[in-house]
Amino acid sequence: MELSVDVANAYLRSGFEQMIRVAERLGDDLVSERPVGEATNSVAGLIAHCCGVAEYWLGHEGLGRESTRDRDAEFRTIATVEVLREMVTARIAQVEIDVADLNRLGLAPGPTRRDGLPGGATEASIVVHVIEEVFQHTGHMDIAADVLLARG
Repeated sequence: MELSVDVANAYLRSGFEQMIRVAERLGDDLVSERPVGEATNSVAGLIAHCCGVAEYWLGHEGLGRESTRDRDAEFRTIATVEVLREMVTARIAQVEIDVADLNRLGLAPGPTRRDGLPGGATEASIVVHVIEEVFQHTGHMDIAADVLLARG
Protein backbone atom coordinates (compact mmCIF):
# COMPACT_ATOMS: atom_id res chain seq x y z
CA MET A 1 0.00 0.00 0.00
CA GLU A 2 1.35 3.40 -0.93
CA LEU A 3 0.74 6.57 1.01
CA SER A 4 -1.60 8.85 -0.91
CA VAL A 5 -0.33 12.38 -1.51
CA ASP A 6 -3.83 13.75 -0.91
CA VAL A 7 -4.25 11.85 2.36
CA ALA A 8 -0.79 12.81 3.61
CA ASN A 9 -1.41 16.48 2.81
CA ALA A 10 -4.86 16.37 4.42
CA TYR A 11 -3.37 15.02 7.66
CA LEU A 12 -0.53 17.54 7.66
CA ARG A 13 -2.90 20.43 6.94
CA SER A 14 -5.24 19.24 9.69
CA GLY A 15 -2.42 18.98 12.24
CA PHE A 16 -1.06 22.43 11.47
CA GLU A 17 -4.56 23.94 11.55
CA GLN A 18 -5.15 22.35 14.97
CA MET A 19 -1.96 24.05 16.18
CA ILE A 20 -3.27 27.44 15.12
CA ARG A 21 -6.54 26.79 16.95
CA VAL A 22 -4.54 26.16 20.14
CA ALA A 23 -2.59 29.38 19.56
CA GLU A 24 -5.85 31.29 19.03
CA ARG A 25 -7.22 29.79 22.25
CA LEU A 26 -4.27 31.27 24.13
CA GLY A 27 -4.06 34.60 22.34
CA ASP A 28 -1.02 36.85 22.08
CA ASP A 29 -0.61 37.17 25.85
CA LEU A 30 0.03 33.45 26.46
CA VAL A 31 1.08 31.85 23.17
CA SER A 32 4.80 32.46 23.79
CA GLU A 33 4.73 31.65 27.51
CA ARG A 34 6.28 28.43 28.77
CA PRO A 35 3.68 26.65 30.93
CA VAL A 36 6.00 25.37 33.66
CA GLY A 37 9.25 27.31 33.31
CA GLU A 38 12.25 26.92 31.06
CA ALA A 39 12.06 23.12 31.06
CA THR A 40 8.83 23.24 29.03
CA ASN A 41 8.00 24.60 25.60
CA SER A 42 5.64 27.37 24.63
CA VAL A 43 2.99 26.85 21.99
CA ALA A 44 4.81 29.37 19.78
CA GLY A 45 8.02 27.38 20.16
CA LEU A 46 6.30 24.11 19.33
CA ILE A 47 4.67 25.60 16.23
CA ALA A 48 8.03 26.95 15.04
CA HIS A 49 9.60 23.58 15.78
CA CYS A 50 6.99 21.69 13.75
CA CYS A 51 7.45 24.08 10.84
CA GLY A 52 11.18 23.38 11.11
CA VAL A 53 10.60 19.62 11.29
CA ALA A 54 8.53 19.73 8.10
CA GLU A 55 11.08 21.88 6.28
CA TYR A 56 14.01 19.76 7.39
CA TRP A 57 12.59 16.28 6.85
CA LEU A 58 10.62 16.88 3.67
CA GLY A 59 12.85 19.49 2.05
CA HIS A 60 16.32 18.55 3.24
CA GLU A 61 16.21 14.85 4.09
CA GLY A 62 13.66 14.00 1.41
CA LEU A 63 14.34 16.31 -1.49
CA GLY A 64 17.94 17.30 -0.80
CA ARG A 65 17.47 21.06 -0.35
CA GLU A 66 20.03 22.91 1.70
CA SER A 67 18.93 23.52 5.29
CA THR A 68 19.92 26.30 7.66
CA ARG A 69 17.62 25.03 10.38
CA ASP A 70 18.37 26.13 13.94
CA ARG A 71 16.43 23.63 16.04
CA ASP A 72 17.30 25.27 19.36
CA ALA A 73 16.08 28.67 18.12
CA GLU A 74 12.73 27.13 17.13
CA PHE A 75 11.97 26.47 20.79
CA ARG A 76 12.87 30.05 21.75
CA THR A 77 10.33 31.55 19.33
CA ILE A 78 8.28 34.46 20.60
CA ALA A 79 5.50 35.49 18.25
CA THR A 80 1.95 36.76 17.96
CA VAL A 81 -0.85 34.48 16.88
CA GLU A 82 -0.95 36.28 13.52
CA VAL A 83 2.76 35.71 12.90
CA LEU A 84 2.32 32.03 13.79
CA ARG A 85 -0.69 31.81 11.47
CA GLU A 86 1.40 33.26 8.62
CA MET A 87 4.24 30.85 9.42
CA VAL A 88 1.88 27.87 9.35
CA THR A 89 0.10 29.01 6.19
CA ALA A 90 3.44 29.27 4.38
CA ARG A 91 4.56 25.90 5.73
CA ILE A 92 1.34 24.16 4.67
CA ALA A 93 1.78 25.50 1.13
CA GLN A 94 5.39 24.23 1.00
CA VAL A 95 4.49 20.89 2.60
CA GLU A 96 1.91 20.23 -0.10
CA ILE A 97 4.50 20.93 -2.80
CA ASP A 98 7.15 18.84 -1.03
CA VAL A 99 4.91 15.80 -0.50
CA ALA A 100 3.88 15.89 -4.17
CA ASP A 101 7.53 16.28 -5.23
CA LEU A 102 8.63 13.36 -3.06
CA ASN A 103 5.96 11.25 -4.70
CA ARG A 104 6.93 12.41 -8.20
CA LEU A 105 10.74 12.61 -7.89
CA GLY A 106 11.58 10.18 -5.12
CA LEU A 107 14.26 10.67 -2.51
CA ALA A 108 17.32 12.76 -3.21
CA PRO A 109 20.55 10.74 -3.18
CA GLY A 110 23.18 11.13 -0.51
CA PRO A 111 23.93 10.35 3.10
CA THR A 112 21.11 11.40 5.42
CA ARG A 113 19.46 10.64 8.75
CA ARG A 114 16.46 9.00 7.09
CA ASP A 115 17.88 5.47 7.35
CA GLY A 116 17.00 5.54 11.06
CA LEU A 117 13.27 5.96 10.46
CA PRO A 118 11.09 2.99 11.48
CA GLY A 119 10.01 2.32 7.89
CA GLY A 120 13.50 2.80 6.48
CA ALA A 121 14.64 5.33 3.93
CA THR A 122 11.44 5.77 1.94
CA GLU A 123 9.32 8.69 0.85
CA ALA A 124 6.40 7.38 2.90
CA SER A 125 8.54 7.01 6.05
CA ILE A 126 9.64 10.63 5.85
CA VAL A 127 6.08 11.87 5.37
CA VAL A 128 4.72 9.69 8.18
CA HIS A 129 7.54 10.91 10.45
CA VAL A 130 6.49 14.52 9.85
CA ILE A 131 2.83 13.64 10.46
CA GLU A 132 3.88 11.88 13.69
CA GLU A 133 5.82 14.94 14.90
CA VAL A 134 3.02 17.37 14.04
CA PHE A 135 0.36 15.44 15.92
CA GLN A 136 2.61 14.56 18.86
CA HIS A 137 3.42 18.22 19.38
CA THR A 138 -0.18 19.27 18.84
CA GLY A 139 -0.97 17.14 21.88
CA HIS A 140 1.82 18.88 23.79
CA MET A 141 0.32 22.23 22.80
CA ASP A 142 -3.11 21.22 24.09
CA ILE A 143 -1.59 20.28 27.46
CA ALA A 144 0.46 23.50 27.60
CA ALA A 145 -2.64 25.56 26.79
CA ASP A 146 -4.67 23.77 29.49
CA VAL A 147 -1.98 24.55 32.08
CA LEU A 148 -1.63 28.18 31.02
CA LEU A 149 -5.37 28.80 30.95
CA ALA A 150 -5.94 27.02 34.29
CA ARG A 151 -3.59 29.49 35.96
CA GLY A 152 -5.94 32.27 34.93
